[in-house]
This record gives sequence, C-alpha cells and structure tokens, in this order.
Amino acid sequence: MHSYNLDDVCEQITDGKHGDCINEVDSGFYFLSAKDIVNGRIVYENARQITETDFLETHKRTRFEAFDILFTNSGTIGRMAIAPNVELTYRSTFQKSVAILKPRKSLVDPRFLYYLLLAENSRLADFASGTAQKNLLLKDLRNFRVSIPDRRTQCRIAEILSPYDDLIESNRRRIKILEEMAQALYREWFVLFRFPGDGTVELVDSSLGRIPQSWEWKKTTEAVSVNPRTSAPKETYKPHVPMDSLATDSMLIGKVGMRKGNNGSKFKNADTLFARITPCLENGKTAFVQFLSSDSDVAIGSTEFIVLRSKTVCPEYVYLMARSNEFRDNAIKSMSGATGRQRVQEECFEKFLIAQPDGETLRSFQEITKPMFQLIHNLAMRNANLRRTRDLLLPGLLSGEIAV
Repeated sequence: MHSYNLDDVCEQITDGKHGDCINEVDSGFYFLSAKDIVNGRIVYENARQITETDFLETHKRTRFEAFDILFTNSGTIGRMAIAPNVELTYRSTFQKSVAILKPRKSLVDPRFLYYLLLAENSRLADFASGTAQKNLLLKDLRNFRVSIPDRRTQCRIAEILSPYDDLIESNRRRIKILEEMAQALYREWFVLFRFPGDGTVELVDSSLGRIPQSWEWKKTTEAVSVNPRTSAPKETYKPHVPMDSLATDSMLIGKVGMRKGNNGSKFKNADTLFARITPCLENGKTAFVQFLSSDSDVAIGSTEFIVLRSKTVCPEYVYLMARSNEFRDNAIKSMSGATGRQRVQEECFEKFLIAQPDGETLRSFQEITKPMFQLIHNLAMRNANLRRTRDLLLPGLLSGEIAV
C-alpha cells in the first residue's frame, strides 16, 4: 500500500468552464452541471445543450472521455460518476461546479479510484469551505492523500464491487421502462381515448371535442384535492422530504430525513408532490409518495411542494397527469414572482380540465398501473439495499480487513 496525492494518480484534475455557453436545443452537445450527476451516473434528461462552437472551445479544457471521473465540487460536494464508453460521453463537457479526474491508468484502475473516492467522500467534504454554498478548491482536491494498493488488488476490489452497480443500473432501467409504460398508458386512455373496448364506446360531442359517452370534463380541483388540509402533531419527529430528494425523471423520492415540528407541506402515501418553484418545476421534479410505513402516517416536506391528492380519480391517474406536458405547461404559464423565484399560482388548476372516466374504466386502469407503481417502489428499495451493502463492504476491502 502506497500513499499518494490525488494529483499523482491522475493525469489531470481540473474543473469545467468558468463562464457561460450559448444554449442550442437539440444540438447534441451537452453542458453538464452538478445537478446532472445523480447516484453514480450522468443524467442527461434535463442537461443543457449548447452550440457546437462553445462545446469545442470548452472541450479543449475538459477533454472528457471514457473512464474519467466527474466529481461535484460546488454546492453538494462529492456526487460522482464514472464516464461510460459511449458516444454521448464524447459530446459532453461541463460547468465549473463539476471537477474531472483523469486517472493515470498505468498506476490506478479507474473503477478502483471511483470506489476509493466514494469511501473518502465525507473526508473530502470536510475540506470544502463557504457559507451560502460549499466549494471544494481544486488545490485541495489535488493534494488529497489516498492509499493505493497494488494493481492486482485494485482490480479485484473493483471486480467485487462492480456487480452491485451493475444490478443497480439494471433495476434503474426497469424502473424507467415501467414509468414510461405507465405514462404511455395514461396518454392512450385519457388523452387520446384509445382504451380497451373503445371501439364499442360511443363518442359524443362536447365543448372541448368528442369524448366517450358517460365521461365528463372536470376542473382539476373537482377531481383532485390541491394542498389538502392534513394534520400532524408538532411534538413528534416525522419523515421529512427536501426538494433535492425529488427526481426529475421518475416518481422516486431520494433521501428522507426526520424532523420535529409540522412546518412545510404535509402528505401521505398515494399523494403526488409537484414542485411549485422555478427551475424545479421546469426540470420535472414530481414524485409519488409510497415510502411511509402506514397509509395513516404523515410526512412533511419542502414548502415549495404542491400536494395533489385523489378525489374522484385514482392516485396513479393523479401522478401521471402531473407528469404530462399539458398539465405542467399549464402550471408554468401561471408562474409569477421575481426572476429566478417564480412560483405556480394555484388558481391555474381551476383552468385545467381533465377527462373524468367512468368507474369501470378507472378501475381497469388502476388494476394495471398500481402493481407497476408498487414494483417501481420495490426496485428502488432493492437499489437502496444494494448501495448500502456495497458501501458497507468498501471500508473493509480498502483497508485489507476483507481479503481479496
């Protein structure tokens, strides 16, 4: 085992561009920020796309390629991802909130270095400074001391830990497919009116176009409770969900803390959390609550959540509606307030009309989607357990306490 500065085991440690770039929708050139590094991977769904000219200029600095390690060094310190060997990697660069470590492959296995930094995350965060926003200086990252075993041991440790991440990624893909299937089903049935047996259902004229007979148009507020009154005792500790625990691309809720009091939004299982503030809403932060032990339990969360609770439609319908472009666009158009702190006006839900289906159609829809939502939750729990097990193994493997 030898001790090195990180700078010794990397060909380069730098950060991204210190200025801005010009946006260009669908350019295929990505300008990543700290928010795009999530749970060990790069999330491209809401990443900025920039002009090719700006990309080429910034790429001279970052030279991002397969097996490089990204490390968030501003705001939330220490979120990491190792670059996959895919074309998208070579069309990506990043902002100054992200540092890049290019492992010296003759000395260190990139996968081992990734796991080593994962284990050292809290120690690295201790070097960060700043009041409003924490920052880890590049010089502190470069001078950070690490212990590196021989190459065979490095590779063996990476081989032991990598299958955990492979399983996590496999489950993540299943979650993504399940969510896409549910969203497609919602759109087919309740936007396009193509549902089982629709060929035998008579469509009738309405002020908003043809609609299945026995269905009716309703204001969102008639079918859904918006910020329903929910009581919770002040003196007890309750699960607490901050805004950064909401995903932009799925129903999942990340870290849940515990907090005393009852300030903020209050919600139960089967409620939908809908971000009310910019840019969280535009980025897609929307979640479905199903982590509480009992359906009578109450959790609290950010004051910037709008809680949506089903009344005449099922909870799955409510979440999928909240994920739809039409619903989100309606909310975004209502936003008002100071630049950068605009919020949704709740009156907008009075204006958004939904197709209230008949009871039989709604029951059929829930029979299909409820098991899908439950499987998504179960897969997310499996991933949490896999991460926990991997992280428990890390110290023992790195110290040699667990033989490899």
